[in-house]
Amino acid sequence: MYLTNVDSYLSHSAQHYPDKIAVVDQGGTRSTTFSELNELAARLGSQLITWGCERTAVLLVLPKSMEALACMAGVTKSNNFYTYFDEAVPLERLHKIITVLQPQVIITTASYHERDNLQNLAPKAHLLAFDSIPALPIDTQALKQRRLSQIDTDLLYVLFTSGSTGTPKGVSISHRSVIDYTEWLSMHFGFTNESVFLNQAPFYFDNSVLDIYSTFKAGATLHLIESSMFMFPSKVTAYIAAHHVTTIFWVPAVLCYFANTNVLQRKQAELSSLNQIIFAGEAMPNKQLNIWRRALPHCTYTNLYGPTEITVDCAYFDVTRDFADDEILPIGFACANTQLLVFNSERKLITAADVGHKGELFVRGSSLALGYYGDETKTAAAFIQNPLNHHYRDLLYATGDIVAYNERGELVFYGRADGQIKYQGHRIELGEIEAVVAGHPEVAACACVFLEHITLFYQSSTGAELNLKSYLQEQLPSYMIPSQFIPWPHFEVNANGKIDRLKLKTWLSQQT
Repeated sequence: MYLTNVDSYLSHSAQHYPDKIAVVDQGGTRSTTFSELNELAARLGSQLITWGCERTAVLLVLPKSMEALACMAGVTKSNNFYTYFDEAVPLERLHKIITVLQPQVIITTASYHERDNLQNLAPKAHLLAFDSIPALPIDTQALKQRRLSQIDTDLLYVLFTSGSTGTPKGVSISHRSVIDYTEWLSMHFGFTNESVFLNQAPFYFDNSVLDIYSTFKAGATLHLIESSMFMFPSKVTAYIAAHHVTTIFWVPAVLCYFANTNVLQRKQAELSSLNQIIFAGEAMPNKQLNIWRRALPHCTYTNLYGPTEITVDCAYFDVTRDFADDEILPIGFACANTQLLVFNSERKLITAADVGHKGELFVRGSSLALGYYGDETKTAAAFIQNPLNHHYRDLLYATGDIVAYNERGELVFYGRADGQIKYQGHRIELGEIEAVVAGHPEVAACACVFLEHITLFYQSSTGAELNLKSYLQEQLPSYMIPSQFIPWPHFEVNANGKIDRLKLKTWLSQQT
């Protein structure tokens, strides 16, 4: 099957498995079939075509639900692209994103409390309540004609990561990149229509792409549960048992939390249906991974690695040998149709023969994003010409991640080259937090540092301690809010005239 649009996955499953359960949500009490999901998508796609939308942005502000997936699919049917946020996103962040994205359509639930504010932020956009979609007509001919105009380099979604200047960066991913990724997943993991996924990643986090499009392609079943449920491991293991979940793709922070609660030893029987455990988003400690492996030795374990800019993951490591608790788990090898290149600071190639030589990782292949939405300058800085090739356009993505080859030819990740961090599975620019804090009327200066958690040092213009946590809760997602706020009388600067964050880190480490 020649693919130019990911909608082919859902359409194929709707045709071959029309009555099979595609998505289960609301705590396992509500489900929808592939044919029902495909029909809702067709209704939305028809409406977008009626409005004249083509290759334009559609903003989805919806709960993580069947409705959200139907809208994603409807946007793709009409050859438009989507950006997704759940209803908890602060309005201030939405304002910044709308300014960059300029969506032509915004889809929410009828009960969403910020509907009027969204309309004010984007007065020219069509505002559509999902609740009205089931009554919309389907224009089969229009959908067919629109499909004929699609090519695989059309945008599928724009995912916003935090930006160092305080403005979120919109990573622009094409259909081709997601097809490339999904085909590799299908080949490597062998997902089938008997696979049952339990989603953990929010839909605004790119890890969810694996769950969504693997389900659509394989005719599998995807279970969605509230994020808060992961705070209660026994409830999750009971859910896994009740619904015969076979596959999980979770961030290491969640896997570690489960390992540290001893639930794996107490609930082994409830996890007997699991056979594939996949993780990505940050480094997975072997100490907690070993707890999982001892409790569930029948499962396969795979460490995936990749920045958002290369469509979720570009490297994989199947964990088939033993590791000591204090060893670093490799990120392994390049996924199919992907090349990983390591360069030193002089852009000289580091090869697998150069064991232990650290350098920055660059990625080459169809997985690369098309750039940052509406920002040619940032795009040109991150997506560079291959220094090994001067004969034709050959782009690499500069990950900013430091890696080295081990004696087995596996890549090992050692951390970031700059101030970007990965925390609880999310990519965070500390500069974005600082930019928001600096906007507080009583903050004279501030700096974020990261050890085990995010710590904010701030200088108050009045000398008084400030309630910055409440201030940030109105403007940033919860995962970006620092764990600790420390008033600081005076910031020292380094040779470049910047706040000396290294000294702050040193001081912080001495307090523990």
